[in-house]
Amino acid sequence: MNLVIDVGNTRVKVALYKGTTLHYETIFLKKRIISELKKIKKEFVIDYAIISSVASLSVTSLDKIKNLFPLMQLGYKTKIPFKNKYKTPKTLGVDRMALVAAAVEQYPNKNVLVIDAGTCITYDFVDEKGVYSGGAIAPGVGMRYKALHTFTANLPLLKSDYPNNLIGNSTKNAIHSGVVNGVLFEIDGVIEQYKQQNQNLTIVLTGGDTNFLAKRLKNGIFANPIFLLEGLNIILNYNLKND
Repeated sequence: MNLVIDVGNTRVKVALYKGTTLHYETIFLKKRIISELKKIKKEFVIDYAIISSVASLSVTSLDKIKNLFPLMQLGYKTKIPFKNKYKTPKTLGVDRMALVAAAVEQYPNKNVLVIDAGTCITYDFVDEKGVYSGGAIAPGVGMRYKALHTFTANLPLLKSDYPNNLIGNSTKNAIHSGVVNGVLFEIDGVIEQYKQQNQNLTIVLTGGDTNFLAKRLKNGIFANPIFLLEGLNIILNYNLKND
């Protein structure tokens, strides 16, 4: 059984796969990573593991995880099932690598745009020949709310919510309209630009804000909140086959 570990800024997402079939999934706080992984080790037989760490773990924590499982740490030198034409591969986020791997595996011979709506909103494009050139990085929903509060004197910090109207009739409603509609218009606009340049475009929406945004987007998309975890499993299996 494969164990895939995605370490974010504050939370860790973990999944177990038998081949390509999801067997188990959980989320917990980053500070509990060692204790939670020990629980998983007691409950399941783990053959191999892969870790993606956007927010870097300490060397001590990584060493402890390596002592628990045969661990692969995803990095720019890891073998990947697509051609990477990103000009600075050392700086390409490992989360984006996993998303592109999932796109190539699950939508072969297709042009795919993966939109990851998390802390940041990332756009990654892989063409029908499995060639990845890059994409874009923009502030996420939560980051936009925080920016309005942090960089102004009087605007409150709000939790994300759907605006009641395009025209906000109060400060709170105006913030919701500006942030949420701004994100939706941005995503729809980016999709339209990609559609104009690429025929038969498949769009995948993933990340923590998938469910929040999916129903409000105009363009047809495949919503998959665990696309990154699936990509990690794909990369792990790819390396096991090609060692």
